[in-house]
Order: sequence, then structure tokens, then C-alpha cells
Amino acid sequence: MNLRIKLFTAFLGLVIIPLFVLGIITFFVTFNSIEKKYSQQAEYSLKAIGYSIKNVFQEMDNVTDNGISKGVFQAALSAKDPDTQDLTATTQLELNANQRNFRSLLYSHPAIDYAFLYNIHGGRESNVIAIFNKENFETLPYEKFKEHPLYTEVMALNGQPKWIAPHEYPELTGSDNVFTQIRLIKELSNLERVGVLVVQIKNWEFEKIFQNLKLGSQMRDTRFMLVNDKGLILYDYQSELDGQHIGAYLLKDWELGEGYRSFKGKFHNQESVISIYKLQDYPWSLVSVTSWSYLSQEVTTFAKWFVAIICVCVLTAMLFNLLFMNRITGTIGVIVRFMRKVESGDLNARVDEKGDDELLLLQKGFNNQMDKINELFDQVKREQLQKANAELRVLQAQIKPHFLFNTLESINALAVQNEGRKVSEMVLRLASILRISIQDKEEIKLSLEIEHLRSYLEIQKFRFDELFEYAIDIPDEIRNCLLLKLTLQPLVENSIQHGFEGIDYKGRITVTGRMEQDRILLWIEDNGIGMTNEQLANIQYADLDDPTYRSLAPYPSHERRGLGLRSVYDRLRFQYGSRYGLFICSQPGYGTTIQCVIPRYGAGDYDEIKSVAG
Repeated sequence: MNLRIKLFTAFLGLVIIPLFVLGIITFFVTFNSIEKKYSQQAEYSLKAIGYSIKNVFQEMDNVTDNGISKGVFQAALSAKDPDTQDLTATTQLELNANQRNFRSLLYSHPAIDYAFLYNIHGGRESNVIAIFNKENFETLPYEKFKEHPLYTEVMALNGQPKWIAPHEYPELTGSDNVFTQIRLIKELSNLERVGVLVVQIKNWEFEKIFQNLKLGSQMRDTRFMLVNDKGLILYDYQSELDGQHIGAYLLKDWELGEGYRSFKGKFHNQESVISIYKLQDYPWSLVSVTSWSYLSQEVTTFAKWFVAIICVCVLTAMLFNLLFMNRITGTIGVIVRFMRKVESGDLNARVDEKGDDELLLLQKGFNNQMDKINELFDQVKREQLQKANAELRVLQAQIKPHFLFNTLESINALAVQNEGRKVSEMVLRLASILRISIQDKEEIKLSLEIEHLRSYLEIQKFRFDELFEYAIDIPDEIRNCLLLKLTLQPLVENSIQHGFEGIDYKGRITVTGRMEQDRILLWIEDNGIGMTNEQLANIQYADLDDPTYRSLAPYPSHERRGLGLRSVYDRLRFQYGSRYGLFICSQPGYGTTIQCVIPRYGAGDYDEIKSVAG
């Protein structure tokens, strides 16, 4: 499979397909979220409608309670002329105070459509007494009302109001969309049952409730209905399904339930969200039906745009693959061919640089990399030669013949003078130096290096007793750390041979050390004549990473000034890396300070420090 097909497949597999799957998941999650949130909104709406309907009924209950408590209905039932009790026909002057007050209360409720009384005891031509007259309405006779099931229910309520909705009992309420209250009337003095009150109210108040609710834009396409427990649609705000059974429009049977429930299903062959709330204290339920297409129209629009964008992305990917991928893969192929030349050993292979985009950077990067590789090869060659020279200088510096001869002559002089104790001490010091110098180990403990240094200083101090004095202050906590052998002695030797040359005062050498995080810092300080900038330059104290690093010619003589410094410096940098080595500070007349920086590790940490040094 070539690169073009791989990139196109990767684009489809990593971008288009995940984006498509994400869109599908988002689509379904959004649909479920819409249904859930709308169900919650419908619950609040239906509960608010139920609360408002209950308030309308309670307000009318209060009106009839007022009439009962003031004896208006009882007076109408006991009147000699029942036809004169119609409060809409009589004049204000013909009414008593209680009737006038109740009449004012009735007129303050324009929704009242009709009110009349049934006289239980009879004794007149008609048992029906009109309180609030209504034209073109024929009241059900009392004899038939007594045979109606509602009569028994009203009597059982014993004065509590009974509400019936439109279309439930048209033989009693007529064909108008009115809600009817029926309640028993008792005589206030002896609580004797004297009549039955029937009050009808128009559905104006209900229309106001739904009108206020549907002012919000999210409820404008919602159908609200009032349905009784048998499934009869008592009231439809859109006045289309009044008096019909809701089961004819639902695919599932109408089921009674308590509280609130909501589900998604078919209503009138249209996918809808149906919410049902059972009214408390009444045998009715509020039902809201909202078209699912209305609720999901925004998500559907989003889905269409999403599919269109996916198609555009796929077409764009194919065009990109055809128009631009040939150039990219062609350039990469050229670079691959040149890399194969490099594999065969041609380190001078270079790519022609052309273009003005990232491919040009790739070509330049290849050429720069080859230049860097050539530089690194040259640097490795130089460093290998440097290391060979450094190792040679180490061998030369281990035991200098003239130092050994001078020491032996001093021991002989002491023997001639019968200084046996000093001879023994000098022999022991020389033996210590030789033992440490000829060890095969490249690294030794700092304590052994200090012992070697002290032996060397004691021998030199015997030879030049008045020339210098010394002090060594190394903490015990770092004495078990490792360092390259013959690190401190060549530095001190440099101070004695060159720093104290020609001075007219007593020299002093101080060797100190301390631990700092993961490093050990050692200082060799003297109060000698110091060095000029030119002398420091002759030591060629330079960075190994500098391409203009020092000359590679071997030193003509081990007595050359600075040979010990160069040897120690090279060995430290080769062994531990560019972070470590020697750092010299000197000024003529003010002595010289040499700082030696080495990594802190013990005998068991060798592998770790080698990985750090790189």
C-alpha cells in the first residue's frame, strides 16, 4: 500500500468515520435529551393548568357557599312564587339585602351560564326553580333526575359540590361546552335537605388558562385536552376532538394512572410526545400532545447540515489526494533514493532544494543532517586522537623519572645522616604513591586520592621545606565517592613547579571540597605568582564541543607548562561529559584557583553515572 492510499485511508478512518460516528451519537443523545426535557416542561405546564382549573372550581365553590350561608337558595326554595326567584329578571328594589349581595356576586362572575334549584319536597307544579335563567335550555325534570346515577352520588356527598364536565351527561347539562356544579342544599336551622343546586359555568376561564400558557413559542404547536377516566375527551382547546374517545387516536389503549407519565407514540397517525397528568380530587386527566417533528425540527436541520458537511469533507479529501499527494509522495521518494545512497556509503549525497513549503524544509533538513553527520565523524576522529594523546600523557604523568630520582637521592641523603625515622617515612610515602599509581583501576575512592596527594606533598615538603605549606579539608561524607586517579596530584604539582617559581614569600596550597546536589566540587588554591591570559590560552582550556577545538599535535615534552592541567581536564571531560571538568581562575600576583567538578556517586553507582554522562 503506497503513501497516498495510506493517507487517504487514515483521513477516512481517523477523521471522517469518527466524526460521522460522533454525529450519530450526538444525534440520538440530543433526541433523547429533547424528549426528556420536553417531558419535564410538559409536567410543569400540566401541573400549572391543573392548579389553575382547581382554583376556578374552588372560586365557584366559594360563590355557592356564600349563597348557602346567606340563605338565598333556602329562601328561593321556600318562596310562595318560585318564578320570582330568577335574579336576572327581578329588579334591584324587589330583592332583600342577601339577594342583592348574592346577585352582585353572580354578576361579578360573567362565566356563570345557568343556575337553578331542584325542590326535593315538591308540592308545586314544577320542582325546578330558576336562579340564573338561560334561554333555549330545557331542564331535566326532577322525577328523571332522581332516577339518574348522579342523584345518588350527590346525596352521598351530603352537601359537597360535585363537578361534571361537558359531554359527560348531556341529558343534564345540554350540548354546550359548560362545566356543571351539583350540590345538596340544606336548611341552616335544622340541616334538613331541601333542594339540589345546579350551576353551569362557561369555559371562558379555561380558555384563558390555555391561552396564557400557549403564549410561549415552545408550546404553540401543543394540543391540550381534558379527558375523563373512561377516555372521553371532555375539552379540546382546539375544539376539534370534543366528545370523542381518545382511544380512537392512540395506538395503545387508554390506561388510568396516578400522577404524571409521559411517553413517545402515535397520536392521530403522527409521531408525538404524549404527556398525561391525573388531576387530584377530580376524575379527569390533563393530556398534552406535541408533534415530534416540531420538537426535533432543529435537530433534523442540524443532521442535514452535518451530512452535507461530511460529504464535502470526503470530496475535498479525494481532490487533495489527487492534486497534492502526487507532489508530496514524489518529493519523499527522491529523498528516500538519496538516503539509500547514504546507506551505501556516499556521505556526500545532497538533494536539490526547490519549492517554498514544508517539503523544502524537509530537503534542507536532509542536507543539514548530512552536513552534521560529516561534522560528527570529523569530531569523533579528533576526539579519538585527543583521547589517545590524553592517555599517553597519563602514562607520562604517573611516575616522572626526575621526581623518582630526586626522591631516592633525598632518601639516600637521610640514610647517610642516619635519619632512620625520616628514611622510613619517606619510603612509606613513596611506596604509597607507587602503589596507587600502578593500580589497574581507572577510578579510586577520594580517600585514596587524598592519601596519594598527602604522600606527594610530604615528599615535596621535605625537599622544599621552606618553600610552601599546605592544608587539606575534605568532608568525610564525600571521601567514599569515586573519581579518576591522579586527578588532584597533577594540579598540586602544577602549583609547586610553576606557581611558586621565584617567589620571596612562603607559598600555601589549600585543598577543599564539598557536596552540591549530584556533584562534588573540589578546589585547589595557591598564593603563587598566578597566570596571565596568554598563559591560560597556551594551556588551551577549551570546550570539547567547540568545532575549533585545540590543535591535535602531541606535546613535545612532558615538562611543558600546563601538561598536568591538560591531562586532568581531558580525562575528566572524556570520562564524565561536558558538564564536568576543570575551571581555572588566575591573575598575575594573586595566585590561582582551580575548581574540579565531578559527579557524585559511589562504587555501586557506576552504571547510573555513565548513563547520565552520555
